[in-house]
Amino acid sequence: MISIAASCRGNCSKTVSAILVRRTSLCSQLFKQVQRKVTKPLRAQPGGKPKSLAVSSVWLLGGSCVALGTYRCAFSPVAQCRIGGRHRSRLYDEPKNNTVKFNWKTFFYYLKPDWLLLLIAVFSALAVAFINIKIPVCLGDVVNVLSHFTRSTEEGGHADRVAQFFAEIREPATKLVGIYVMQSALTTIYISTLAHAGERFATRLRQAMMDAILRQDITFFDKTRTGEIMSSLSGDVQDFKSAFKLCISQGIRSIAQTIGCVMSLYYISPQMTTNMLMIVPVAVAAGTVFGSLLRTLSRAAQEQTARAVGIADEAIGNIRTVRAFAMEDSEAKFFKTETEKAEHLHATLGVGIGCFQGLTNLAINGLVLGVLYMGGNMMEAEQLSPGKLMSFLVATQMIQRSLAQLFMLFGHYIRGITSGARVLEYINMKDNITITGGIQLPLETLRGDIVLKNVSFAYPNRPNQYVLEDFSLQLPAGKVVAICGPSGSGKSTVAALLERFYDLKEGTITIDGHDISQLDPTWLRGKVIGFISQEPVLFATSIMENIRYGKPDASDEEVYEAAKQAHAHEFITSFSKKYDTVLGERGITVSGGQKQRIAIARALLKNPHILILDEATSALDAESEKVVQATLDEVVKGRTVLVIAHRLSTIRNADIIAVLLDGNIVEIGDHNSLSRLKGMYWKLTHHHEHVRPSG
Repeated sequence: MISIAASCRGNCSKTVSAILVRRTSLCSQLFKQVQRKVTKPLRAQPGGKPKSLAVSSVWLLGGSCVALGTYRCAFSPVAQCRIGGRHRSRLYDEPKNNTVKFNWKTFFYYLKPDWLLLLIAVFSALAVAFINIKIPVCLGDVVNVLSHFTRSTEEGGHADRVAQFFAEIREPATKLVGIYVMQSALTTIYISTLAHAGERFATRLRQAMMDAILRQDITFFDKTRTGEIMSSLSGDVQDFKSAFKLCISQGIRSIAQTIGCVMSLYYISPQMTTNMLMIVPVAVAAGTVFGSLLRTLSRAAQEQTARAVGIADEAIGNIRTVRAFAMEDSEAKFFKTETEKAEHLHATLGVGIGCFQGLTNLAINGLVLGVLYMGGNMMEAEQLSPGKLMSFLVATQMIQRSLAQLFMLFGHYIRGITSGARVLEYINMKDNITITGGIQLPLETLRGDIVLKNVSFAYPNRPNQYVLEDFSLQLPAGKVVAICGPSGSGKSTVAALLERFYDLKEGTITIDGHDISQLDPTWLRGKVIGFISQEPVLFATSIMENIRYGKPDASDEEVYEAAKQAHAHEFITSFSKKYDTVLGERGITVSGGQKQRIAIARALLKNPHILILDEATSALDAESEKVVQATLDEVVKGRTVLVIAHRLSTIRNADIIAVLLDGNIVEIGDHNSLSRLKGMYWKLTHHHEHVRPSG
């Protein structure tokens, strides 16, 4: 008996209520009653047995196929009724945790190759900080000399006093000039080396992130917008790199200067230094609280920006659809709404950073005024010389500038650490289906016999909605097997599972007896399976490179031969630049039929043993379909072929035709046998012939 998806129409709610009350015993009674009404069962699908509480049967009334059955219901807080082989339920999404910790281990791993450059930059920055610490002391020595000669009442000629002045000021002045020259040279060294190291670091991050993204399974791309990925790949890496460079170039220097100047201040006047340091605990506590709030706000702002970029990416990438439906204004309004949300979050973040820096500057300036007041009193009491007061003031102002710079860097640090956490999160993502590793069968002995046995599958983003359940089908080596059925019946899912884009929930898929989960995915997709989709994607490069994409090391002659097999050589050579003709983005400069034939040539170039045609002609006009179908009829010879089609005229010559309904095979055979059966296939072909326009 064939397992056919049930239709609960009209009686679904009653059935569910009854099952909820009487549970499994009633399911058993219903199954027995339905079995007695079966008068003309169809051929059974291999392995198509009911599972647990799922039962189904079929009978024919008046020549039309009527499916009836009861399906599994979950006795849980949320009732689920399986209708048409799929779960329809009320799902409760768990709240997502938006906090991503910064992965320091990964950070240092990608920083390691440039450790020498970074050491040079760091030590140069520290040397500049040390030199800057010496500047107040040298200035104080110069001021002491000036003060001495300004207040001096010693007798002597003018020439003698000038000579004595230059003699005394020569040493501190020369030292000060030398310090300035060294400061300039070391600043050049640390900025240039840091720029070089920063760019290399950013390049490695982008490469690692791109590599990690490309290795993710298809589930990741089902859940993630392209715009969000691109925003992180460009914007987040750039923000992270900028913050990293600033924190080393200015942050380390400012911290070292602050610590060194505090030590100098303590050496000059322990009393004033102690009074100044009393405000440090308050500043640290305030910085910690502000930092936590700003980090959360920064992540929210960046995520909102990524969403806005994702919307723009979708609209621009599908501009023809937008234009066809006159949705320009709607897309612009949608983008405006999302960007205004991002603007509000970024503005709030800016206000928070501004308030923090403003309050910090107010506290630091108040500190300087306090130094002037205390220093004046100590000078009056002759406890402090003018030179030392000058040194203290310059050192205090240097601390002020360093702290102000640190607090300005704090905003960059918040943005950078948030961006970096997102980038490193992408890099550290684990793929459920690795793209390399596994068994590689000898190609010369590969037959291409495919068996799907008791396969159950639900897409990861809809785990409770089964697309296929207990599905079994055999594709004999060298045969053409076609799958047809209404939209949503699971046809394209079968193709995706053969490519191993997803892992099964239950069951197995084997090629020549080997489970595909044990085979090397890169070998499987790169050398064994050729895939031609309904809307093939071409890249914005030459026709030669687009065809060679199927086999990067192919010679020009191999490309020409593949194009000839795909009946593409003639129209390609009609272009002025022939195979060097550059296609527009996604191949928009060629017609649908030409694009499809280029895609066929790309698939044929690697001479695949297995060919999957996923509705390869459904998007074409009648004339283009005729040309492409003639091409496909030739290239399928000698290969195991899976054809997925809406237009049933394209599969009449298939060796085996399987009719799917709600993830189950309801009929299987060739065109003639299925037509004589006058079941679902007959109805589909009959309907197709009547609704399809002529010509």
